Amino acid sequence: MNILLYIMTVVIWGSTWLAITYQLGEVPITISIFYRFILASGLLFIWVLFKRQKLKFPVKDHLFFMAQGFFLFSMNYIAAYAAGQYISSGLNAIGFSMVLVFNIFNSALFFRVPLTATVLLGASSGIAGITLIFWPSISSLDLSNESLLGIFLSLSGGLLASFGNMISFRNQQQEITVMESNAYGMGYGALWMLGLIMVQGIPFSFNFSYAYVLSLIHLSVFGTIVAFGCYLTLLGRIGASKASYALVMVPLVALIISTYFENFVWETHIYAGMGLIFLGNLIILARKPAKKIPEKTPIDVPPFKKAA
Repeated sequence: MNILLYIMTVVIWGSTWLAITYQLGEVPITISIFYRFILASGLLFIWVLFKRQKLKFPVKDHLFFMAQGFFLFSMNYIAAYAAGQYISSGLNAIGFSMVLVFNIFNSALFFRVPLTATVLLGASSGIAGITLIFWPSISSLDLSNESLLGIFLSLSGGLLASFGNMISFRNQQQEITVMESNAYGMGYGALWMLGLIMVQGIPFSFNFSYAYVLSLIHLSVFGTIVAFGCYLTLLGRIGASKASYALVMVPLVALIISTYFENFVWETHIYAGMGLIFLGNLIILARKPAKKIPEKTPIDVPPFKKAA
């Protein structure tokens, strides 16, 4: 099951990079993001009702849902899209992959997950691979104020997403299912976006072209409901440090898809970077020798203690 969740996360999110290009243009970015998450939230609520899952939660849990929506389903996207206006997509992809590093340290900070040499080595190999793949963009970087602003925004987006990951993990430790927390979280994320749209005074618009509508459906159903469901479930099962390595693998799938749809040309440094990423993948996901432990002792991460 973990392997299936991992593969689905990587493949689906790898395809969203192409789908997002069809969302750009006529409709403002903030409105497109609002459409994406309000549609995803509505569909998730229908699913939760159909499965007769829990819908009533105390105010404390709703505050966490709101925070998850802020960090994971709205502001991190704003930061990532804004960064794309100042730096290349390659540099932005590296900032996106830094979620892995942020998750490692945030897991240690919030859940006392130990920083093992294996995790740090695997993460370093993955980040080095991503950096090597996009080295032409890095080497030609002009350290102007705009470039530095773009790097700051990209890293900020990764940090915000990491905080959202931690909140999702907390929710699962409170026995709230991923579908339940995502339904509310995405709904609150859409409301955060709506508030930003109203503050900026952006008029609503819609693009009825096949490309826009189909890409919106793909991003809402597969890129949001399915992929986030797989990734956050995986995060709860194997821990944030290991699950977030999927985010390093995503750009590889995006490059493969780009080869067929955008005539992307593979070069030596890309193959070398891919090798480092796969090596890091093997290191960080390698199964440890089984140890005899008490039946009820958690294997990967300590539980988040429930409030009395």
